Amino acid sequence: MVNTTTEEQQFLVPLDEYLKVGIHIGTKYRTKYMEQFIYKVRSDGLSVLNIQSIDNRLRQAINLMNQYAPDEIIVVCKRENGWKSVKAFAKATGIRAFAGRYPPGILTNKNLKSFFETKLILVVDPWSEKNSIKDAIRIGVPVIALCDTNNESNNIDLVVPCNNKGKKSLGLIFYIFAKEYLKNRNKNLKEKIDDFTDEE
Repeated sequence: MVNTTTEEQQFLVPLDEYLKVGIHIGTKYRTKYMEQFIYKVRSDGLSVLNIQSIDNRLRQAINLMNQYAPDEIIVVCKRENGWKSVKAFAKATGIRAFAGRYPPGILTNKNLKSFFETKLILVVDPWSEKNSIKDAIRIGVPVIALCDTNNESNNIDLVVPCNNKGKKSLGLIFYIFAKEYLKNRNKNLKEKIDDFTDEE
């Protein structure tokens, strides 16, 4: 994963925080694209993601989000494990989040009352958020996706390797996103990490 304290000091959060929430623990299934982010495979068959790669990609995602206003970004999370995290992120930043069902046509059908325009989409799992990714392709906006070792990278502009299934892992990711996004706007995050995290 990482060996030097210098690298550790450069992380967005201390290394222990990443390890504690299992942000680096992948699945037993590995797609070809995600192999580049895998540090090793444990004896039980689970993949272990490289923490340096996770941190680097989180930074890239933050840099991309920082280029857009809150009303130009949406977050989509179909899986219940991430609902608390994305709702807390939305509340803290003012970025629109869909926790649960993603309403079809809201980005593509101008006749809908609920229609709105967006410039960036962040999905928690590209497999379960396929519909929002299809919409992003139709309207030509970039997609950031949190990807576990079993995810494909098709139609994703920026892959963030991570455990995208664990509640604590997602809680830490969205806490970091909120903190850094607000910092770029000279604001402080009032919420604590516990506000983003459900118990497993």
